[in-house]
Amino acid sequence: MNDTTVTLVGNVATAVEYRETAGGGVARFRFAVTARRWDREHGTWSDGSTSFYTVSAWRSLGANLAASVSVGEPLVVHGRLRVREDDRDGQRKTFVDVDAVAVGHDLTRGTAAFRRAARAEARPRPEPDATLVQAPEQDPWTEATARLVTVP
Repeated sequence: MNDTTVTLVGNVATAVEYRETAGGGVARFRFAVTARRWDREHGTWSDGSTSFYTVSAWRSLGANLAASVSVGEPLVVHGRLRVREDDRDGQRKTFVDVDAVAVGHDLTRGTAAFRRAARAEARPRPEPDATLVQAPEQDPWTEATARLVTVP
């Protein structure tokens, strides 16, 4: 397969819209990516132009994205790039879309707490084995994260 894959770092520009389709659920949103450059002359960062992409995420990724992401949040989006042209209002327009394979919060700009999603289908669980170590009742990672993000 000769797909063009990209990794984009930017911000969610529109609310995530989630719909069920015949091919499974899909989430869509607009994603803004602004280039930042160091201006040596002024000794400051300056913003370049902003590019907008329509991001689509299918099935469980789409459902998890719709439940986890809000407008303005910084994300890293990895997926297949698609460029298409369309006639709108008598003019030829170019659209750039990304079919997401993976999406996550940009942790250089904040913290996040991961919660594993419940699976839609229940799999039979194996019988507990005496040689296996049972997980603790309280998750120390969740507790540590709660202490980090709690403001006194």
